[in-house]
Parts: sequence; C-alpha cells; structure tokens
Amino acid sequence: MFYYVLKYVILGPLLRLLFRPRIEGLEHIPEDGAAIVAGNHLSFSDHFLMPAIIKRRITFLAKAEYFTGPGLKGRLTAAFFRSAGQIPVDRSGKEAGQAAIREGLGVLSKGELLGIYPEGTRSHDGRLYKGKVGVAVMALRAGVPVVPCAMVGTFEIQPPGQKLPKIKQVTVRFGEPMEFSRYEGMENEKAAIRAITDEIMYAILELSGQEYVDRYAADVKAELEPAKKFPRRRR
Repeated sequence: MFYYVLKYVILGPLLRLLFRPRIEGLEHIPEDGAAIVAGNHLSFSDHFLMPAIIKRRITFLAKAEYFTGPGLKGRLTAAFFRSAGQIPVDRSGKEAGQAAIREGLGVLSKGELLGIYPEGTRSHDGRLYKGKVGVAVMALRAGVPVVPCAMVGTFEIQPPGQKLPKIKQVTVRFGEPMEFSRYEGMENEKAAIRAITDEIMYAILELSGQEYVDRYAADVKAELEPAKKFPRRRR
C-alpha cells in the first residue's frame, strides 16, 4: 500500500516536478506478466526515478547495506527501501550471486516486474561496465523478456559521493523487449549466458550512448581504492 502512496502521492510527483524526466519507449514495458527491466546504474537517484515513471510496480534487488545501516538514519533508510519494494541482497561471499537469482526468480514467479542493474554497482565515472550474468540466468529460467533501459543525465545530477542531486532534466529510455527462447535450457552453459548478457549490455549501450568498458565495475573500483586511501604526495 505504502509503495503506491510513495509513487503517486509523495515521491513520484516531486521527482517529476524537479527533474522533468523525458521518457522514451515507455510502451515497451509489458502491461502485465513477468519481465525484467535491465538498466545502467549511474546514480543513487536511479533507484527512484525509474520506478516513478513506470506505471506498474517494479521490485529491485538492492544491496544489503541499505538495510543494515547503524542508528536512526540506518533504520529510516531500511524502512524506506522496504516500503519502496526493494529486496536486500548480500553481495559478499560465494553464495551472493545465487541468493540474488533466487530472490529475483521469486519476484518473476508472481508475474511481476523485476528491476536489475547488470553492472552490479554504480558506475564511478559515468561509463558502462561489463554486465554480470545473473540477468541472463533469470531470463532463461523464468522464460521472461528483458527490457533494456538507459538512464541519461543522472550521473551529472548526482555522481557517487554527492548527497543531494542537482535540479536538472534527465532522460529515461526503454528499448524493445528482448527474448531469448533460442537459448532455452542453456542457463548452465557459460558461453550462452555470457552471450545473452553481452547482448543486453549492448542494447543498453545503444540507448545510453555511454563509453563501454569490458571489465567489471567492482574490479576497477577495487583497484582505485588504494589510490584514494594513500594519495601520492606532491614533490
């Protein structure tokens, strides 16, 4: 119930007023039935802007850290994400990927929309990074279409580390639904799920116009962490 109050009464109208999102291809979202919406991830604002413009309810797999923060702020953040229909997923450990897939398949089995960011984390520099294969596994196991989505301009309004977004127009583009019935029964074949994932990422790339990096965003971020902690001194 609170999801729809948030969407149509509180947050949705405010986001539309402030950011005046330009929406393209909304007709590609199925009116009913299960489907996956796979998008790029540039900003914390993405969590709210995309759901605000989709008519149907959409459930996202969100990192568990949003639900486990300390103190009053942590509890309020967790309550907000739960009310917004987000499902916590622990991204650490060997079972993290399988846990996310189980949760996603549970949403799809109810005939609902599942939102997912195949990159696995926000882009730290505005580029599009290599997609993780969970989206392909879920699409094959559930037998559902994948709608590619591109957020354009959200990195500029709220890049990582910026607490409050700038008030500026953004664009949200949806591509035609992609179906992968030709790969039926191949969800355990690495080459097949890699091919599907790359096809989805290419569709997102065409919609977003980003520069593509054939590496996982998390790996690149990990390499940059030492430089942030121990910056080189000027001589």
